[in-house]
Amino acid sequence: MNKVPDGFADGSGMLTRFLVERALDTRHDVLPADVRTVARDCLVDWLGCAFAALGEPVSEIIADSAREEGGNAQATMLGHPWRGTLAQAALVNGTVSHALDYDDVNLSVPGHMSVAILPALLALAEHRGCSPVDVITAFVAGYEFACAVGVLVEPAHYANGFHATATIGCLGAAMASAHLLELPTLQACHAVGIAATQAAGLKAMFGSMAKPLHAGLAAQAGLRAASLAKKGFVSRPDILECKQGFAKVHGADFHLERAVSAPESGFHILNNLFKFHAACYSTHSTIEAIALLRHAHGIDANAVSRIDIVAGEGCSICNIQNPATALEAKFSLRATAAFAMLGIDTGSLQTWDRVTDPLVAAMLERVEVKLVPGMSLSDAAVTVVHGDGKQATMTYDCGQPIADKAAQSAKVFKKFAAISQHVLGDVRMKRILVMLESFEHQDNVLGLMRLCGEPPVDPQRG
Repeated sequence: MNKVPDGFADGSGMLTRFLVERALDTRHDVLPADVRTVARDCLVDWLGCAFAALGEPVSEIIADSAREEGGNAQATMLGHPWRGTLAQAALVNGTVSHALDYDDVNLSVPGHMSVAILPALLALAEHRGCSPVDVITAFVAGYEFACAVGVLVEPAHYANGFHATATIGCLGAAMASAHLLELPTLQACHAVGIAATQAAGLKAMFGSMAKPLHAGLAAQAGLRAASLAKKGFVSRPDILECKQGFAKVHGADFHLERAVSAPESGFHILNNLFKFHAACYSTHSTIEAIALLRHAHGIDANAVSRIDIVAGEGCSICNIQNPATALEAKFSLRATAAFAMLGIDTGSLQTWDRVTDPLVAAMLERVEVKLVPGMSLSDAAVTVVHGDGKQATMTYDCGQPIADKAAQSAKVFKKFAAISQHVLGDVRMKRILVMLESFEHQDNVLGLMRLCGEPPVDPQRG
């Protein structure tokens, strides 16, 4: 990782090129083993979340739309026996993989980079016959680039209402695709510019079908941007820092030193956070805190008179007060707190439709949420009050990645099996897991994608 160059005061005319060159310099043989492991785990998690979501209405709608459009059979649609164009595959697979909001996150952005980058890369790699080694390397390049943009423009960008998975994710997808296509520096800068002018996505859509669509659109925009740049399409090569460019338009923050410097861990991807609760990541600290309180104090849910939650003001994204649907429940601190207090498994995909159950609804009415400045998206303080007035408090920060990467991989593979087995069937699930475990040792991605394109074992889910 490079240091801030001398004379690089404001990034004027230089920042985009600097970050692009750094990303293009990413080489597999110099990537640390733990970086490659996390990248592979991101792929495993992404695929598992996508398979588990094949029966979701948003997944079926977006796939049906692509099938009706028709087009060249260039890339696999996950869980479908027919293939679509590169753009269709990126859009459909990206949307599907974010449909359950169970995919990984990085708080530097803050957003979901895997669902924006991997659908573009896998479609492109399948079409071009690229190796898994090339995919992993390009993914790390795009991921690091996206996170650098994230720390450049946050927190103002996110606070202004932009969904960074969409707006920054498309830049990561463009950079990753540019790396896979081996574009020279100037063309890669143009690819980033083409993606930047397509960057869109509003946090106001959280809790609706439009949120997962953001991921699909980001993947599609990034792939399209790199493909156009390869053909000679020209944009501004300084789009991150120029007047009325990405940074200036999308927020007031411009943290140059953060963007051009390496994170403390050396790579942003080492701070990737995998979800083990199927809800907005900013609800996870509340869930964990309540679980710890229940265990430490033997709390009887029936005896609880009130649950007070204090979280950062940025957690307004997951503060739907009276959720009426499973999607809304995933973005409700009140609902997730009620589930956690009742001991309902928040890692199960079947949990969220229970938000209107009388027992859950009654517990939800005892939950109060206070959002305050100065707390991060991953912090929470939970106080449980008993009917007799006794109370217990627990603070928790879910923003720390698992240090033991082997243990992390085991949890991610276990999650894949748990959420995809009913869709894939036991035999195909195990075959895919074997291929994923040895992903970097395979010649290309074609065998994996063929397995991924087979329909679900239950035809009613396809």
